[in-house]
Amino acid sequence: MDRGIRHNKVGRSLTAFHVRVGPGRSSYTLRMDLAALRKSYERDALDEQASQADPLRQFEHWMKQALAAQLPEPTAMTVATVGSNGRPSTRVVLVKAVDARGLVWYTNYESRKGRELAHCPYAALQFHWVELERVVRIEGRVEKTSEAESDAYFASRPLDSRIGAWASPQSQVIESRTVLVANAAKYGAQYLLSPPRPPHWGGYRLVPDCWEFWQGRKSRLHDRLRYRLRDDGGWTRERLAP
Repeated sequence: MDRGIRHNKVGRSLTAFHVRVGPGRSSYTLRMDLAALRKSYERDALDEQASQADPLRQFEHWMKQALAAQLPEPTAMTVATVGSNGRPSTRVVLVKAVDARGLVWYTNYESRKGRELAHCPYAALQFHWVELERVVRIEGRVEKTSEAESDAYFASRPLDSRIGAWASPQSQVIESRTVLVANAAKYGAQYLLSPPRPPHWGGYRLVPDCWEFWQGRKSRLHDRLRYRLRDDGGWTRERLAP
């Protein structure tokens, strides 16, 4: 298989992707001009008068609207962490709880994000609700949830997900998918219908000290409201230039 990529004179925008499958076989060219793609954001607005003074209340309002709109994955969020080498990394997880204490997700503590959070216990989260033309960014310190919280959530998961937590050595190199299937069979036979929570699996809670709400607007003059935590526990709301 032969692949060729050409760039236009304006920048490094992908303009052509050519694939030749093999001798005597068909080929095709997929043409794209990424620099020419445009979208005008005109669905809604965000101003200081219409927004909540408390960022948690504002987030809950937007989350309710995302749920009501039946978006494909309204609880999906990107988690950004930083490793000991200073390199950032991201991944998508599902938020499982939001309250005054922070935002919670569950994962393998021995995964890459777990190792990076052990080194630097700060992270950034981002929700991108494309259909609503909205983004929410949250930054803050990260802590583990209590054992009781992790146990309670783990017990609520479907059986195959609980077995999967044992079967997957998350972020480690494995020879093939056969390793996962074999591990799932092994732990399924060992624990039957009652797998306990693995000691390396549990929750994280990000405790916010900064929130940003972004609403797409026409002519790229987007609305951005940032909330910064003050020393007295209150929030300072301020508008940022897009």
